[in-house]
Amino acid sequence: MDPTLAARLGEVEEAHRAVEADLADPRVLADPSRLAELGRRHSELSVIVELLHAWERATADRKEALELAGDDPEMAADLRRMAADREEDAGRLEAALRGAMVPRDPNDDRDVILEIRAAAGGDEAAIWAGDLLRMFERYAARHGLKVEPLDVAFSEAGGYTRATVAVKGKKAYSHLKYEAGVHRVQRVPKTESQGRVHTSTATVAVLPEADEVEVAIDPADVKVDVYRSQGPGGQSVNTTDSAVRLTHLPSGLVVSMQDEKSQLQNKEKAFRILRARLLALMQAEQAAETAGERRAQVGTGERSEKIRTYNYKENRVTDHRVGLTLRRLDAVLEGDLDEFVDALAAAEQAERLAEG
Repeated sequence: MDPTLAARLGEVEEAHRAVEADLADPRVLADPSRLAELGRRHSELSVIVELLHAWERATADRKEALELAGDDPEMAADLRRMAADREEDAGRLEAALRGAMVPRDPNDDRDVILEIRAAAGGDEAAIWAGDLLRMFERYAARHGLKVEPLDVAFSEAGGYTRATVAVKGKKAYSHLKYEAGVHRVQRVPKTESQGRVHTSTATVAVLPEADEVEVAIDPADVKVDVYRSQGPGGQSVNTTDSAVRLTHLPSGLVVSMQDEKSQLQNKEKAFRILRARLLALMQAEQAAETAGERRAQVGTGERSEKIRTYNYKENRVTDHRVGLTLRRLDAVLEGDLDEFVDALAAAEQAERLAEG
């Protein structure tokens, strides 16, 4: 075990002992809120301390087995095998300790607002946005997550100029957070008569969903406009003013919703999206910038900005953040994203551990 990790684990042990001492204090026992807070902290630290003690036992057992092997030639082979097994256990436990020491993302357990927008590439970009939406729907299904449509704008050529969905379920944000950014596709469009490969992009924003308590919105800060729902080409698809546009005056954020026939339902959905965007702004501490975390996630949508490239001709998908390339495009588009997610999670874990 490297000295830095050992030193940090020593600090955890010390903090664990301090929390146990506080839990025995009669004044703490008389304060329910303080008791609950310390109880949660004790549980978090206990997981790490138990792993550390298991690692110490495995390391001590390995050392003892090797020492005995040198003293007892008849049992040497068995003892060396035991030492190798305990060394493997110690390695596994050390890896678990490193993972346990990584600061936890507070958003991991949240539901998600997922926004996909066609960017560079015209009609082909809209078709690609639709392909991405289907990929995420299939990925969500693989992990038992539920997808709820919130707002879509269809393209006349197929696909979507934009699509917004809610993804709900256990650790939805932790599953999808690495998908934020520009997704680039290289393929021959169906409308291309010369067989030339085109490059198109779609942007993806992954916003942790907030509830009304976390993000309280003053009604006086929101301008609400209602209008007639529009279909592809601009034609009216409703005889009532059911579509809703919210403008959050302090931040300048605008959310439009027209999917539901009821103005009330559209308004409720629009507020959900607005709360998620405001939470992203707050958490990123970029309230002075109108687009905040969402702009940081999606960039401008230019072809040169990308987190991942999907190349149809080479049956290749490359994630540029971790340099991982998979040559099974079809499987990825069917929602098989786990290898990318695992690699990105490991990279994030290593970065957070290094940051302390």
